[in-house]
Amino acid sequence: MDILFEPFFQRALIGGLLIGWMAPLIGTFLVLRRLSMIGDSLAHVSIAGVALGMLIGIYPLAVGLLFAVAASFAIERLRKAYKTYAELSIAIIMSGGVALATFLFTLGKGFNLNVTSYLFGSIMTLSSTDLWTIFAVSCAVTVFVLFLLKEMFLITFDEDAAHVAGLPVRRINLAVTVLTALVIGVAIKIVGALLVSALLTIPAATSLVLGKTFRYSLWLSVLLSEIAVLAGLLSAGIWNFAPGATIVLTLILMLILSLVFRVIRV
Repeated sequence: MDILFEPFFQRALIGGLLIGWMAPLIGTFLVLRRLSMIGDSLAHVSIAGVALGMLIGIYPLAVGLLFAVAASFAIERLRKAYKTYAELSIAIIMSGGVALATFLFTLGKGFNLNVTSYLFGSIMTLSSTDLWTIFAVSCAVTVFVLFLLKEMFLITFDEDAAHVAGLPVRRINLAVTVLTALVIGVAIKIVGALLVSALLTIPAATSLVLGKTFRYSLWLSVLLSEIAVLAGLLSAGIWNFAPGATIVLTLILMLILSLVFRVIRV
């Protein structure tokens, strides 16, 4: 257990716990609103931003964040244009993100190995700058959810009633999408773009199986996510597993156990 005292592992642990805290806070609302795939869409766009950052010599995570936020605005705009087929906005942005990332890969063949760490995650290489960026996003997500929990609850389950009540539904929806983009942008360094949506959706899916109320499910999803991050990182540190994959597999195991428990209880 000497690895616990290594600075790189301590940075990984702090970063993982911060992501494990904020991802389910946003992810629960996405799952309930049937927007689970938005994570994959924004992740692919973020990778395009990371590739551009490496190509022009700018902090890759910052460029990835900017790309993700820009994509979040585009998704909201397309959702308004295709009201009946809102899921088209996610598919269009995902396709564009993949195409742009592939194009940038061909322009910068020399940094492909570095981009791979963002595809599959490299939590053990988190820097102090990465940690501060993750911390800032975590604070923004926490403040937003705590102060607007009731409003988000109403919009999630009855958007028409929220309109009637005079809530700024459009602005809140946009804010949630932007915060999702920020979470995705900072999380790709931890679990990778290919797995990042799991942190948004699987804890929420598990808590909805076990939870009886909305608040209980929300905070249970955070607890499950933190347990998975801790278990995944410790396992990866001790047995040299891939950290991101271990975290996600732990989450999937929790989901399977919760489904089994519900069947047995019934």
